[in-house]
Amino acid sequence: MLKREDFTPQRIDEIIAEARRHGPYDAMTHEEREESRQHFLSAHGEDGLWVFGYGSLLWNPAFHFEKSEPAKLYGYHRKFCLRLSIGRGSPENPDLMLALDSGGSCNGRAFYVAKKDVESETKILWMREMLSGAYKANWCKIKTQSGMKQGLTFVINRQHRRYIKGLELDKTIELLGTGIGYLGSCREYLENTIDHLDEINVKDQYLHFLRDQVQMKFPISQKK
Repeated sequence: MLKREDFTPQRIDEIIAEARRHGPYDAMTHEEREESRQHFLSAHGEDGLWVFGYGSLLWNPAFHFEKSEPAKLYGYHRKFCLRLSIGRGSPENPDLMLALDSGGSCNGRAFYVAKKDVESETKILWMREMLSGAYKANWCKIKTQSGMKQGLTFVINRQHRRYIKGLELDKTIELLGTGIGYLGSCREYLENTIDHLDEINVKDQYLHFLRDQVQMKFPISQKK
């Protein structure tokens, strides 16, 4: 599990250095990351901030929030389309991560960050989500139980070299079943995401199908 204490400039430098020991790894500089955050917040105003979570933010947000609600995001759908070799993958056993790709809609959870915490918590979020530039920070429309909100979410950067478009199903299942790194396995990531969507009565057929296939093709005894 990630903790907010993991998100410091020093720790980010260590993660990038470790990744580069195994080969090329694109990463944003601290200055580029901060410029991106400031640019996003320049259009924010002075209210609190809603943040939409669709993957690991559901069960391991690592940032402080005041409240959360089940929510639906319009304009993007959840998809395994980002290949990694750190975190829940390694150069020997790469994995796939979820991202938001263009089109459709996505059910998840919206987290409300209080006005007084926006500065500190967006710094955490940018170090967490904007390590390599594989995501882009976007304003989005979020439907919550208390009405429509405008908020922040991180969508896939289709120009990034680790974005995968149209990955074959068998390869997707293989990477989900074998990917493992210092944060754990990709399989655990998939199962945790499903469990927390189930808690808010969201049955994502795409994720459930992938989990069933992974469990069938990579039985428990073969877990690493």
